[in-house]
Amino acid sequence: MSLNNFVKRLQDVMRNDAGINGDAQRIEQMVWILFLKVYNAKEEDWKLLDDNYTSAIPQKYRWSNWASDHKDGRALTGEALLNFVNNELFPALKNLEIDETTPMSKTIVKSAFEDNNNYMKDGILLRQVINIIDELDFGQYDDRHAFGEIYETILRSLQSAGNAGEFYTPRAVTDFMTQMIAPEIGEKIADFSCGTGGFLTSALKVLDAQVKSVKDKETYNNSVYGVEKKALPHLLCVTNMLLHDIDNPIIIHGNSLERSVRDYRENDRFDVVLMNPPYGGSEKESIKINFPADLQSSETADLFMTVIMYRLKKNGRAAVIIPDGFLFGTDNAKAAIKKKLLEEFNLHTVIRMPHSVFAPYTSITTNILFFERTPPTTETWFYRLDMPNGYKHFSKTKPMKPEHFAPAVEWWNNRKEITIDGFDKSRKYKAKELTDRGCNLDLCGYPHEEEEILPPHELIQQYQEKRASLNADIDRVLTEIEMILGNKV
Repeated sequence: MSLNNFVKRLQDVMRNDAGINGDAQRIEQMVWILFLKVYNAKEEDWKLLDDNYTSAIPQKYRWSNWASDHKDGRALTGEALLNFVNNELFPALKNLEIDETTPMSKTIVKSAFEDNNNYMKDGILLRQVINIIDELDFGQYDDRHAFGEIYETILRSLQSAGNAGEFYTPRAVTDFMTQMIAPEIGEKIADFSCGTGGFLTSALKVLDAQVKSVKDKETYNNSVYGVEKKALPHLLCVTNMLLHDIDNPIIIHGNSLERSVRDYRENDRFDVVLMNPPYGGSEKESIKINFPADLQSSETADLFMTVIMYRLKKNGRAAVIIPDGFLFGTDNAKAAIKKKLLEEFNLHTVIRMPHSVFAPYTSITTNILFFERTPPTTETWFYRLDMPNGYKHFSKTKPMKPEHFAPAVEWWNNRKEITIDGFDKSRKYKAKELTDRGCNLDLCGYPHEEEEILPPHELIQQYQEKRASLNADIDRVLTEIEMILGNKV
């Protein structure tokens, strides 16, 4: 089949259905159907490898028994199809019986449907959507290979689908971070807010090139771990893992912040963490009590930084995207988190990224922290990645590309301090210099950028963070003055 206009064909049909409102719902609608089609193809593979394989899905609800149109006039359509999907299929899959012995390859079916719904109200249009998806033949190498590109198209389209954009980190960014971390076969890799699985798939690409034996393949299959709170990205991620030949994808549908960090043991820790934590969110008191008193924060990104530190193995490595507010923030929680990062981990590199990397979802400027659970930080390198020539900002039509990271890659392997027009582009700081600054890590920033008008909620958040930082600095200086005066009395 022609795959170039696959997504467009689906969207054109769904636009005529009164039950679907906007791109986000169209994507969610197509994804649960795609999941069942992909899962059916994987089950065919598993049956070939295991004569005793039994499906988690009851016979009546397997793709070939209700979705495939055999052109014999018996395929469900119209009201009969809607009734089957809404009143039989979804309840059956949401209520599959599983226990602690159920393999993940079967558990994911139930978790994939727990919080998802069928939005379409026209059974004839739903039949058309199912038929288009059923044209995919995963037994054909060309279709299986090309579907990876289709899936990327679906994920990219999330950027323009309202709040769903938070689930997609540009591939250029995930690939760069993974390249610098350099995961190896045998290492356990995690993302505790994995969205659609971008970081995990970037890591799997690196690991796949290292597979040399059957044992390596088994290790590869158990190398990644993800947690995702929201239903749509969770389903996208599970499907993504199946397409990358992860037969038992350990992608948990849940909230990483709901467990006390004090409860983590060695088998809960990972060799590599790659993440873009949610930021700008506010957590309730019942979440904050899962963290030590000095590390409790209402800011979601702060809490994820603490989770990462508690779940990183000894000698483990992490690359984490964080907003500017974390760097310059000196309120009690942010200062304590950064102090812990400097004193108990090796924060060796901070990459300042240009603005609009995540456009159109957010204009907030972000950074990448690279750190290891090794002896404490002695020095930290800061490097500013400038906007590429010919770009004023990134956009949906002009996204960040892998080659835009080339200057950072070249610098990474041959580090030196760089000053341009009197402003630091790259500089190395001793750990004591950073703690003496109250752990304000806002260094090697962008000196000549034109002021950008942000959306109101982002502007308010930025001003609140700056005010909190200034207040904390003032309180710290006043305390030092009082101590000096007290010593003289």
